[in-house]
Amino acid sequence: MKLYNFSHSSASYRVRIVANLKGITYDYVSVNLMKGESRQPAYEAVNPQGRVPALEDNGRLIPQSMAICEYLEETHPHPSILPTDPFGRARVRALALMVACEIHPVGGGRAQGYLTALMNADASQRADWGRHWMSEGFRAIEVMLTASPPSGRFCHGDTPTIADAFLIPQVYNAERAGVDLAAFPTIRRIYRECNKLEAFAKAAPESQPNAA
Repeated sequence: MKLYNFSHSSASYRVRIVANLKGITYDYVSVNLMKGESRQPAYEAVNPQGRVPALEDNGRLIPQSMAICEYLEETHPHPSILPTDPFGRARVRALALMVACEIHPVGGGRAQGYLTALMNADASQRADWGRHWMSEGFRAIEVMLTASPPSGRFCHGDTPTIADAFLIPQVYNAERAGVDLAAFPTIRRIYRECNKLEAFAKAAPESQPNAA
């Protein structure tokens, strides 16, 4: 099993967390986004989308972090990253998708690059844009976590789930971007709890072979 990923790619970070939680080993294949390696013909021949992460298992390629995490759940079901009940499973998937579909796309490098091309936005304006959308997304997640009885030590109860695997990399990005997290005490608490676990610590960008 090969995981094509980059240290500071939050989508890659998610998959590393899930693999670690499940005790799955893989070959780490570095695709350095800072050097444009994801857009090189050699990598696009592997993944035509030219993005990370991508998982190769027995010669079959799976792109997109959510699909990879679901694949790892189905092929390595224990320990599970999903609750046992239908509502719980829907809840943690919803939290994960709030990060993957609402926050990440508008603040990522491609979106910010287009801001420059379309509006001649400078670095400061791009940073403000990213902080705005992270804060907007966190407000909804904070309410959902705080007002919901299933929240526990982690996003759902006292066992990490796919929701934590998606949330923690986004909080890491927010800290680096200078987002004021004081308004999100539940998110901050869960972030601290997750980072006490080896599975999360080993997945952190600084712990990777191609750390930037």
